[in-house]
Order: sequence, then C-alpha cells, then structure tokens
Amino acid sequence: MGNSALKAHLETAQKTGVFQLTGKGLTEFPEDLQKLASNLRTIDLSNNKIELLPPLIGKFSFLKSLVLNNNKLTALPEELCKLKKLETLHLNGNHLRQLPAAFGQLSALKTLSLSGNQLRTVPTQLSGLRHLDVVDLSKNQIQNVPDTVGELQAIELNLNQNQISQISVQISHCPRLKVLRLEENCLELSMLPQSILSDSQISLLAVEGNLFEIKKLRELEGYDKYMERFTATKKKFA
Repeated sequence: MGNSALKAHLETAQKTGVFQLTGKGLTEFPEDLQKLASNLRTIDLSNNKIELLPPLIGKFSFLKSLVLNNNKLTALPEELCKLKKLETLHLNGNHLRQLPAAFGQLSALKTLSLSGNQLRTVPTQLSGLRHLDVVDLSKNQIQNVPDTVGELQAIELNLNQNQISQISVQISHCPRLKVLRLEENCLELSMLPQSILSDSQISLLAVEGNLFEIKKLRELEGYDKYMERFTATKKKFA
C-alpha cells in the first residue's frame, strides 16, 4: 500500500477519530498513527500480518476500541496497559500465549476477545478488571480454570473449544457471572462443580460436547435451582 493511500486514511481518521485499515497485508503497526494519538478513539487493523505491537501504542490515551483480529501477534507490550480509556479489545486469531503483567490496569475494559490464541490458562490479570462484561477465551489451549476466577467481574465468560478438564469451585462465587460457556471441552460430569448449579448467579450454562451426556446434568443436586434462574432470565428477555 502506497504512502498516499495511508495519508488519505490518516486524514479521514483525523476528522472521524476512527482509523480502519483491514486486509491490506500490513506487516507492522503504522508508525504515522502516533501523529493522531490524541484524536483516535478507534483503531481497527484486522486481517493483516502484524507481528508486533510497538510500545508507542501506550501514547493513544483516548483510545476506546482496539481491534487486531487475525494478525500474527505473539505477545503484547506492557505499554498497552496504559490505555486507561480502552473499553473494547479484540485480539481473536493471533498467537498470544499470555497477557502483559500489568493488564489489570486497563480499568475501563468492558469487552475482551481472545478467541483462537494459544492461552493455556484463564489469565489471573482479568480478576482485577472491575467493568468487564464479556470475556471470550474460546478456541485456546486452556486446561484448567484456576481459583482466581472467583474474582472475575464478567457477566459472560466463553470457554468453548478448549481442553478444560478441571474448574475451580470458586467460579460459582463470580459476583456478576450470568453466562458460562464450556462447550466442547474435556469435562467429566464429576469435575463440574455442583455449586455452579446450586449456588451461583449463572443462569445460562452451556456444556454440550463434553465427556458426559447432557441428560446426566439434570440428575445433579442443584439442577432445579439452576432451572429457576434459567427460566426467570428467559422470561425477562422474552
């Protein structure tokens, strides 16, 4: 892509606060963007070949949405964690194995999508994020859900298509968790904490495609309580 095309995109972005350049084969984050660091609210560089997010990302202090789906990122810089206004972060289809240590400083974050990466556990840094609504960790290599998950503030947690065989009972303590997706994992019925049914806020539990028949779930103690929440929520949305 020529400089003139990039320049035109930059001029538009200066007016709109949105910089979108998808599917152009970019191999690096456009450095010229930093000229607009105080203008930009949205950056979308999906479907490119970007391998590295430079430290200058920390300068975009007004950024609300950062979308980098389907790139080649293997790590994220600590500077990303300076984005105090960031509400939406989409990083689906990259090669990420972990999140920066300071990720919990992204205090405005509401939506986090990390589907199709190489995470092996639910990142503990997520527990510090107070405004988190939706977390998508589907299609990773997660094998267990640790105790720190009990502090997660999310309303929806998607763990579909991982390799989960163990879940901490703490998950039933999540204060706002209503939707828990665990489809296509490696769960035995005995490894599903019964407190999810009997003693949690969860009103939609999706567990198809594990190592037990769904009808066996109905025999568990607490299933009636779960169904009460499920039905009440359904009525609310009907």
